[in-house]
Amino acid sequence: MNNQAPTHSVAYWLEKLHSNGHSLSLKELTYYKSKTQLLDLAVQKRLRSPLSGQYLAPHKGRGMEFAEVRHYQQGDDVRSIDWRVTARTGEAHTKLFQEEKERPVLLMVDLSSSMQFGSQFVFKSVQAAHVAALVAWSACKRGDKLGALVFNEQQHHEFRPQSRDKAVLRVLHAMQDMQHADIGEQVHAGNLLSQLQRMNQLAKPGSVVYLLSDFVELNDEYGDAIERQLQHLARHCEVVAGVISDPFERQLPQFNDTINVDTGRGKISLALDDAQFRRRYHRQAQQFDSQRLQRLSRHCHSLVEISAASALEQQFSLRSA
Repeated sequence: MNNQAPTHSVAYWLEKLHSNGHSLSLKELTYYKSKTQLLDLAVQKRLRSPLSGQYLAPHKGRGMEFAEVRHYQQGDDVRSIDWRVTARTGEAHTKLFQEEKERPVLLMVDLSSSMQFGSQFVFKSVQAAHVAALVAWSACKRGDKLGALVFNEQQHHEFRPQSRDKAVLRVLHAMQDMQHADIGEQVHAGNLLSQLQRMNQLAKPGSVVYLLSDFVELNDEYGDAIERQLQHLARHCEVVAGVISDPFERQLPQFNDTINVDTGRGKISLALDDAQFRRRYHRQAQQFDSQRLQRLSRHCHSLVEISAASALEQQFSLRSA
């Protein structure tokens, strides 16, 4: 039996999603209210999920939730050892769980300049908003409180966790308005670092935190400081990193021309007619990806790459089939 989503044209999916690929509408984001089964499917299949976190990973036990990670102590259940933290620090650490009272879900949605790019389907920023909407409606369905930090270079909107549809709608409206805002040409270095500092203040222990970004700043001079913020966040929260990317960033197409591209962090010229240039670009992109994912995997409990080149329904169905 084939459970994969059918292959359709870009125009088909954009119409189905009520999307133009570069801006956001409330109708477009509300579409995911009826698609929360995309997150449930991976649990039923018992496979590695596209977005693990609370919604796609089995709970530790009925009525239990993740609280924090601490040094292993005599008498701790060896099944609760956090092997990722243990490997990173060289000392045994164990995960602590507590009786589940409430499970706040927090979204950090990056709509900054580098996210305003897409070569085949939608902008990375639009795809990040789609993922955020899917998680938000899933939180609402489960009865969990939802909070968010939505940002670009010029502004940020912070929402403390609340329950019910109203909490979801305020986040959707914020993403819609910010995607339409004029960012301008000025790029504020260290913006991701600043937002992670805010998230560390916003997130209560035991929360599930979804970070949706391209994480380009992880490979610049702020990378070490960003890692420290991620490490601090992961001590008390379950952190899921959704890395949004576009195929053009990894592999240039062959074309008999040189094109100018605004990456959101500056304008560059790409010699698509130069095979040697394309190979060098690909090698550098692979190195960038490897370093970025390695840094994230040290601290995030779950890590997933999400492409801006196809609909979420296509990607999630393929991973769960």
